[in-house]
Parts: sequence; C-alpha cells; structure tokens
Amino acid sequence: MGSAKKDSTARKARIEEMRRAEQSRERRNRILTIAASVVIVCGLVVGGVVLVRSQSDDGGSDTAASDSSAKGKFVTGKDGVRTWQGKLARNHVTKAVKYASEPPVGGDHNQAWMNCNGDVYTEELDNTNAVHSLEHGAVWVTYNADAKKADIDALAAKVKKTPYTLMSPMDDQKDPIMLSAWGHQRTVKGASDPDVDAFFEKFVQGEQTPEPGAACTNGLSQ
Repeated sequence: MGSAKKDSTARKARIEEMRRAEQSRERRNRILTIAASVVIVCGLVVGGVVLVRSQSDDGGSDTAASDSSAKGKFVTGKDGVRTWQGKLARNHVTKAVKYASEPPVGGDHNQAWMNCNGDVYTEELDNTNAVHSLEHGAVWVTYNADAKKADIDALAAKVKKTPYTLMSPMDDQKDPIMLSAWGHQRTVKGASDPDVDAFFEKFVQGEQTPEPGAACTNGLSQ
C-alpha cells in the first residue's frame, strides 16, 4: 500500500515537472517568436527606407521634372562667355529635367550620352543626353530657325572634323547660334566669328570638364 502511494507521488512529481518544463518551453517559444517578429518588422522598415532613398537618389521611374541647376546664375565675362556661378548637379536620372537655361550647361542628366565625336544632328536632342556629353568635355553647337543656312553648313563642317563636339537644332534658344560647354556658354554672330575658334580652343576637353577623357562614342545617336 505504501509502495503504491510512493509510486503515485513520484508519478505526480514527474507530471508536474513535465508541465513546468512544457510551460518553460512555451515561454521560450513565445519570446523567440516575438523577437523574430520584431527583427522581421525592423528589417522590412529599414529595407523600405533604403529603397525609397535609393529611388530618390537615382530618380527612380518618376517622370516629373526636376530643376538641377536652380541654385546659381550666369556671370558674363569680358570675353562674352557666360559662366555658371553655382553648383551643377551630376546625378544620373531617368526622369525629365527642367534646366535653368536653354541650352543647359550642366546638371542632372541621363546615364546615356549623345555621341559627340564630331556628330552633327538634324533633329533636336534630349537635353538630358546632351548634358552628359558636356560632362565628358564636349562643346555643343546649337542653332534656331533664325540662323543662316551658310553659317549652319560652315559650323557643321567644323564640328565634323573636331572630336568632342556635337551640333543640333534648338528652336527654343533665344539667339540664332549658341555654343555650350559644362558650366559655360556664349552667343556667336556666325560661323566666321573668331569667338567660335576661341570657345572651341578653350572648352573642348577644357579645364571645366568634370570627366576628362570620358568617351564621346558608343553613346546614343539619331
């Protein structure tokens, strides 16, 4: 009889110990589950923040325009060259960019450049591609409908034999013929204007070039 009581007491003790162990395991599991959930939530939050910042930095797929050259202004020198005083951003973006001047002289731009190895284009260019060419040290010759055909032909011939240059029409510019480089711009009277040669001499792969020696081939073309 006494032996039966002892066995019963021992069994109850084992059962109680097993219950305590099970309760302990449940507590540990709950703690681990909560901790894992916290880690997952934190990871999702951090990942979301990084993704948003990344899209903000590279322009994402947003089509809204940005003004990358708003902080600054042109200062005209004695030689007639207008120099941009202020920061010109250099981010690669996929969205349209509202530039501070027409033609632009720098700022955020598309990752693809226009070929500028003496390339003459007969249609207007996307500014974001042409600005990338300026970053590579190119001089961009542009003209509107008021430019004389003889000047257009003569400038085209000059561009074709000059590496790191490109030429295209631009209807919205204020003067008939304009020359642009990264951070610099001027108006010229015509192809025979001596300021054309002076501008080419100074700014084709000039000191203003953010990426000297970068390619002007293997880019975009019309």
